[in-house]
Amino acid sequence: MEAIRLFLDHYGLSLPPGDWRTHSELPVGVGMASSTADIVATLRCLFRVFSLPYDMDVVLGVLADIERADSVFLDEFALYLSGRHRVVRRLGPDVGFHTAYVTEPGTVDTAAVTPLLLDHYRRRGEEYQRCLTDLVKGFDSGDPAAVARAATVSAALSQEVLPKATFDSLQAHRERFGADGVFVAHTGCLAGYLFASRPCAEVKSELSAFFHSLGHQCTFAQGGYG
Repeated sequence: MEAIRLFLDHYGLSLPPGDWRTHSELPVGVGMASSTADIVATLRCLFRVFSLPYDMDVVLGVLADIERADSVFLDEFALYLSGRHRVVRRLGPDVGFHTAYVTEPGTVDTAAVTPLLLDHYRRRGEEYQRCLTDLVKGFDSGDPAAVARAATVSAALSQEVLPKATFDSLQAHRERFGADGVFVAHTGCLAGYLFASRPCAEVKSELSAFFHSLGHQCTFAQGGYG
């Protein structure tokens, strides 16, 4: 694996004898940052194997030599330039959500879709700038509902380049379930609801039935760092 080679070259080390095995529960190509997560998990393992202090600069250097990346190496939300591998601003770990989402069929080739997304971001720059401003204000004030609203706007904009089949239905029924917002994977196949508070058992049952009526299995997960 390229990440292992780059790590060893950086420190001038060799792997000790033994087998290297990996396992991940993240599906590939659906928008869960699986490739970045695998690289970061591998590097964290190597730091432990060699009893080295975790060095974020080394992690960023390895990622930069391999691919555009997500900020999964952090323990908080952040504004992160995936192509330049630079943290612009840390947003803290305090805002979190309960989610109900589905994985639509298919996978997305992140490298192939990147030029389409960048062109889309340029064309809709003003809308994304307003969305970003609202998002940062939400994080700064610790207001998950404001963050969820910004996420919903961003998800709607994403429909223009990587549309999700379930998005319109999610939007139409959001208030029915008391969700604070709708989110999507901008380079993947995920779509779902954001809840600032954990939905009760009755609502979760209704959500499962709703997503089943759309032909999908609903997954519930807590998102955030707090």
